[in-house]
Amino acid sequence: ENPRILPNLTLGFCIYDSYFTAKWTYQATMLLICTAGRLIPNYKCSTQKHLIAVIGGLDTQTSLHVATLLDIYKIPQVESMSFAVSLPEMIISLQYAGILSLLLHFGWTWIGTVVMDNDNGEQFLQMVVPVFSKSGVCFAFIEKIPEPALGSDIEDMVKKGAGIHDKIVESTANVLVANGESYSMAFYRFLPYLSEREHVANAPIGKVMIVTAQVELTSFVVQRNWNTDFLHGVLSFTIQSNNVPGFQEFLNTKNPSSPKGDGFIKPFWQQAFSCVFPDPLLGKVGGSMCTGNEKLECLPAIFFEMTLMGHSYNAYNAVHVVAHALHAISLSGMRNRGMVTRGGQTFPMPSFSFQLHHFLKSVSFNNSAGDMVSFNENGELVTGFDVINWIFSSNKSFQRVKVGRMDAQAAPGQAFIISPEAIAWNSWFNQPVSVCSESCNPGSVKKVKEGEPFCCYDCVPCPKGKISSKKGRHYNEKYPSKHQDFCIPKSVNFLSYEETLGIILTSSIILFCLITALVLGIFQKHHEMPIVKANNRHLTYAFLVSLLLCFLCTLLFIGQPHKVTCLLRQTAFGIIFSVAVSCVLTKTVMVVLAFRATKPGCKMRKWMGKRLANTLLLSCCLLQAGICLAWLATSPPFPDIDMHSVAEEIILECNEGSMMMFYCVLGYLGFLAMVSFMVAFLARKLPDSFNEAKFITFSMLVFCSVWLSFVPSYLSNKGKYLVTVEIFSILASSSGLLVCIFFPKCYIILLRPDNLELIWIHSRNLSSEASSFPLWPAKYPWKPRAS
Repeated sequence: ENPRILPNLTLGFCIYDSYFTAKWTYQATMLLICTAGRLIPNYKCSTQKHLIAVIGGLDTQTSLHVATLLDIYKIPQVESMSFAVSLPEMIISLQYAGILSLLLHFGWTWIGTVVMDNDNGEQFLQMVVPVFSKSGVCFAFIEKIPEPALGSDIEDMVKKGAGIHDKIVESTANVLVANGESYSMAFYRFLPYLSEREHVANAPIGKVMIVTAQVELTSFVVQRNWNTDFLHGVLSFTIQSNNVPGFQEFLNTKNPSSPKGDGFIKPFWQQAFSCVFPDPLLGKVGGSMCTGNEKLECLPAIFFEMTLMGHSYNAYNAVHVVAHALHAISLSGMRNRGMVTRGGQTFPMPSFSFQLHHFLKSVSFNNSAGDMVSFNENGELVTGFDVINWIFSSNKSFQRVKVGRMDAQAAPGQAFIISPEAIAWNSWFNQPVSVCSESCNPGSVKKVKEGEPFCCYDCVPCPKGKISSKKGRHYNEKYPSKHQDFCIPKSVNFLSYEETLGIILTSSIILFCLITALVLGIFQKHHEMPIVKANNRHLTYAFLVSLLLCFLCTLLFIGQPHKVTCLLRQTAFGIIFSVAVSCVLTKTVMVVLAFRATKPGCKMRKWMGKRLANTLLLSCCLLQAGICLAWLATSPPFPDIDMHSVAEEIILECNEGSMMMFYCVLGYLGFLAMVSFMVAFLARKLPDSFNEAKFITFSMLVFCSVWLSFVPSYLSNKGKYLVTVEIFSILASSSGLLVCIFFPKCYIILLRPDNLELIWIHSRNLSSEASSFPLWPAKYPWKPRAS
């Protein structure tokens, strides 16, 4: 009674049993909407029963069957959290997220699951299995308990139940997640007594059970004195609730002899206390007689609880929701649309049940337990879940202890709260362990068993070069100790400017650049000398500049690899080096053609000149540039990290992208070098004073020797030593060209200028045909000394 809600008005109620079957559920619903004793749809002449709303059944199927008929008449059904399929997924998903958080908190990754064989059980599996598996939880087994129904094959149900029990007992999974309906626990309690094996006539030992909020602690009459040991320590999810003050006192006032008692009390009293009430019509009845003074608190808690929890609490809230909605109607503008007269007084009531829908959605109040009851904009109940620990004592007393919660309004990652120290585990174990395979010890790694779930694995020694310092984990950022039980950080490997090798190479590069620049300066200073003018002076300058750039491009190979340096490193080397080798080839070809053009009647004379040299040089270089552009367009080089080649090091390198294109660049350089060598070899018998054939031949021998030895060295080295090999090859081949071709000329220019007289005299003795195409300039400001 609450004077602030519907004052002076008492709401009546009718209770019908669904018997867990669709047939009786439909019949009970028809009795609500029809005239008493007449199952005639759309006909109701009784004015004493004005149906306003229906409180839904405890289980899913009951609520759905009831809704099928009530929807026709627009009569609201207030769910007492039966978790029907039509309920908001937000609430259902919140519970499943809480179960997953509980499993992960205790490291339970190997579980069994039991559901009822109905739509609710199938929905549970469809929502839970993918999410749990993704989070690392494996299912040892998934079993479906046949749903009881009239006409069911009892023998078949018993056989299936026995098989499920034996599988639970035999499984290595120590955690059982049980989903079902309000009555499912009564059927779960039958399983141990259905075992086909005589030595397993008890409940599963050493298993912890997690039950969903749909499952209520219920028992059949025959189960009142059954063993409850296996239920001790159960963790259940229930809708958030608190103790309703005055409820136990209210129960103590109930007496089957009271004239105001409802029709359920006497049958319940007789079943609960195993007694009978005297009935004059039946005469003397065997058994103890009920006095009406029996105490409800003396009943086993498994049979009757003195607290308002679980589904009972939900039904309590559902009744108050309807009452508050009716009170809101009485205060609204609808008060004159429908009036109900009771005891000479008139009360505002809705004329039709559908008028209640609008007010139900806007209900918000604090119940007597202090909990807020409200709905969101979608008409969904805003609530969370409590994690309850079931504690049974030897005297059959029962206690629910709240050990955690799942808060629907908490921030992400903070919704689940658990207090492990408050949990009373079963006497057979402390906090249980439920994993398919134990974590691997340091020095070993997981190997999934073939045909088994992913959390079932063998532990094998770590591969060479890897360690496992934590259970079940191995790292690549460190390398193992001798016994592979702790990490040693890997050192980062790349050729830097600060280390000794980098300093030596950088100094060598600078030295060769200075020497090349010095040679170029000497040739520019003495640019009018015949030895400089001979065989295309501008080609000589281009050759020296390309050699200078060859030395400089090796600086791209030193330092930590970056995107730009990786892109330029090989392509710049390939193009610049092709210019240098092409200059050698062009000089050699021009020497050979020049001497052949001196023969009488030779038609090559018209091809001689700068145009041929420039065309040959550009053609050779453009072909290499095309190869490099194709390389950059298809598979460009990029910075990479090699963590596997060397166990103790992390190698920072430039991945070539396409090794085929890299070898194409080298192959083309080799082709130019071989052609230059062959042409120079053919020109070796020409007069030494007029050509560089023998020096070019020797320089090409050096060049080819260096790059032929480069390939095996490149393939056999890693890290900074691989880069060093390439830098050395570039420096060695470039310096070979510089020394072999230009040092002899510098020697003559600087130290033996008198040799130029011999060259000049020798040129005068050439045949007259040669004078028509002189390799030595006919006019020059500098004249040889007279002998």
